[in-house]
Amino acid sequence: LAEWFWHHEYWLPPGATWEDMKDSADRHYPQPQDILLCIPGALLLTTLRLLFERTIAQPLGRRLGVRDKLRPQVEPSATLESFYLQLGRSPREEELLSLAKQRDLPLRKVQTWLRQRRGQDRPRLLKKFCESSWRFTFYLISFFSGLALLYDKPWVWDHNLCWLRYPQQPLQPALGWFYLLELSFYCSLVATLPFDVKRKDFKEQIIHHIATITLISVSYCANLIRFGVMVMLLHDASDYILELAKVLHYLRRRRLCDAAFVAFALVFISSRLVLFPLLTYYYFVTKFQLFLISCLINVFLLVLQLLHIFWSYLIIQMIYRIILQGEVGK
Repeated sequence: LAEWFWHHEYWLPPGATWEDMKDSADRHYPQPQDILLCIPGALLLTTLRLLFERTIAQPLGRRLGVRDKLRPQVEPSATLESFYLQLGRSPREEELLSLAKQRDLPLRKVQTWLRQRRGQDRPRLLKKFCESSWRFTFYLISFFSGLALLYDKPWVWDHNLCWLRYPQQPLQPALGWFYLLELSFYCSLVATLPFDVKRKDFKEQIIHHIATITLISVSYCANLIRFGVMVMLLHDASDYILELAKVLHYLRRRRLCDAAFVAFALVFISSRLVLFPLLTYYYFVTKFQLFLISCLINVFLLVLQLLHIFWSYLIIQMIYRIILQGEVGK
């Protein structure tokens, strides 16, 4: 099974074999087992995040005035709690009437209990601030580190050089570690999804993370490092600005938040709807010989592009809201 899975005709262009990517004394190529480093990498980043949030983000947030609202505590009730866990987020009226009759309680009291119980589960403002602060810090460091690594690479400015002598392109250690760092970060995001704030695009975020992890892993094994690093840099270009806008929103810096969000929108739309399709579909599809893994990569790139269109639609709606109402809002 392993021999069939790693057959060179699936992973490499016609005419190339794994023998072309054997390590030598002065040349190192990506090896599939390298991606297993993302497991300890994800654990390390998760630990760093916990330390960052507790020792830096929380004290900083309190110092800057981030305060959680006091929420009323509900009276303990096993029956109401069981109902809430099963149906309490969006119960129908007949279900509420049946519950009130069963507990011999007024309907209004049951509705109040459920409303307060839902309030307890809403994410705290300080928790949101800590999450956004961690992501802002990582995306900022990742983006400018990527710029420092790529600015002097000739294949960044002439994308046709991405395919020169492919797949016999030795792996530069700095690019390899950058690749594995990004993979570890997205694995850590998936691992912490059950504990993070669930936003309205939770399902889309799961799809995005799965597509990203698949793309990074597969492109690393197929030695598509040059192409992959540029795709990751395009994504990081707008992510840190979005997290900065969120942080400013939690700090109630309204004008700065609006300005940051407009800057994010401009960078996001230009990088995800203009540069990303140009890089992927022009230089990857039309300039590159297709094989099985490259076709799989195209499918996941298309998934990312559909998500970009979905999020761009939401962003344009929010920009329209800024123009009409003068602020971003929630």
